Amino acid sequence: MEESRNIFKDFGAGVSKGDIWTKLSLIIMGAGYIGRGQIAKGVLMTLIEIGFFVFTFMVTGPYMAKLGTLGTVQRESSFDPLTMTTVETKGDNSLLILLVGIMGVLIIIAFIALWLSNMGTVYRIQKMAEQGKHINTLGEDLKLLLNEKFHVTLLTLPSIGVLLINVIPILFMVCIAFTNYDVDHQPPTYLFTWVGLSNFKALFTTSTTITFGYAFARILLWTLVWAVLATFTTYIGGILLAKFINHENTKGKKFWRTAFIVTIAIPQFVTLLLISKMFGDYGIINGICNRVGITSFLRDAGILSSGAAFIPFLSKPGWAHVMIILINIWIGVPYQMLIATGILMNIPGEQLESARIDGATEFQIFWKITMPYMLFITGPSLVTSVIANINNFNVIYLLTNAYTTTNMAFANSNAKETDLLITWLFTLTNDNSNYKMASVIGIVTFLICAVITLLSYTRMISGDKEEEFQ
Repeated sequence: MEESRNIFKDFGAGVSKGDIWTKLSLIIMGAGYIGRGQIAKGVLMTLIEIGFFVFTFMVTGPYMAKLGTLGTVQRESSFDPLTMTTVETKGDNSLLILLVGIMGVLIIIAFIALWLSNMGTVYRIQKMAEQGKHINTLGEDLKLLLNEKFHVTLLTLPSIGVLLINVIPILFMVCIAFTNYDVDHQPPTYLFTWVGLSNFKALFTTSTTITFGYAFARILLWTLVWAVLATFTTYIGGILLAKFINHENTKGKKFWRTAFIVTIAIPQFVTLLLISKMFGDYGIINGICNRVGITSFLRDAGILSSGAAFIPFLSKPGWAHVMIILINIWIGVPYQMLIATGILMNIPGEQLESARIDGATEFQIFWKITMPYMLFITGPSLVTSVIANINNFNVIYLLTNAYTTTNMAFANSNAKETDLLITWLFTLTNDNSNYKMASVIGIVTFLICAVITLLSYTRMISGDKEEEFQ
């Protein structure tokens, strides 16, 4: 913020107190440098200015001019009886208009920032000339970029990469949420246009034709329940497993560690696909349950319907939710065990010994010393795990890829009871081309993750607790 104020302050000073060369830089950006003998730098800045205007007017300008409508001329095809061929009339491409238009706007913002900064720089050079100070040449400035300002050189390419790979796609996705881009409005054949907040309204609407509100409320609740349970079951399970393996009375520590680490070595998608087949309606687990009488017992107990031929581990709501969490424990606990093992070995021994001398039980030591120390060390990782589980695509999608909902309200919104927000978003885009609603869900997911992260960091991790664990 302070740097922004300085830029505007220097710009104002340059406009009001600058000489003819400085003020001429308002029109020709390299004029101030040329007037001070920095010919090469002046030519470079002038070429950048010319390149900006040429690129804007010839490339991005025509697209930015159509940003308000996202195109009005639709592509059409007609049959020409004279040539016996199909003639296509070139129309607007809404997708290209939006993407190039966003890039054009960002380039204009960047150029304005450069223009303001350039004016302040030229004015500072003017004051240096008036005071008889040395003014760097282009070669000297380049040397600075390899020495005192080497950090600027290193950060330039990554910053451009972040802009191209992260910022532009995010802005594009946000803009899509305010359009009617779906299966019926697919460019380049068809146009899409701005619809304001109607998509956000639809996400919270439940009616006979629109059931997104119904599906969203239930999927959001399941997403939050899943994120909390998936995180803390594997977290606590990993700590308990680490304490068990590292206990002085446990035999074969290397065997137990190896047995659990093997699950990490196997690619997760292979494991999950295999487990989904094993727990399928006609998989090996159901076969075993039928043979040993578990299925018939559950039927007699009224847990399964009288005509059920299998246990719906991954094909019925409730059953599927519980199984997903249990399977995730088996997958996630070994990784948490490795983390916990390293941390438990670094708990100050003096604290543990003092607690035992004072008569504390093992449970009291675990609850009062071990867990607070673990939470202090792994706090940021724990918050990250919650956010990662909100967006945990693999476990949910691979385990429930064969799940089919019988709830018409879910089906009408292209959702399933076992979906997270992230898998629902994937289904909307990949299977149904409903990009507008997927973008809305993406924005909502981001807001939820941002709020959880901010609250967690400010309430759980804030404060200076280092002295408690010294």
